Amino acid sequence: MATITIKVDENLKKTMRRIKINWSEYIREAIRHRIKLEERRAAAEKLVEGLKSGKPTVPKGFINETLRKSRKN
Repeated sequence: MATITIKVDENLKKTMRRIKINWSEYIREAIRHRIKLEERRAAAEKLVEGLKSGKPTVPKGFINETLRKSRKN
């Protein structure tokens, strides 16, 4: 597993110590969630751009692929 480092101020660190949760797992889950949102946003933008360009069709397999991805997550 790769390592990343973040900096927080002392007040926040003290508060985090009082709350007994696995902060590493919480941050990993937040990152996963954000990645899903960004992937969906990019897919929606791609679809809108295709519609604006005068191509009224959705790329072959796009809808099925998008639905499968959303069900996995």
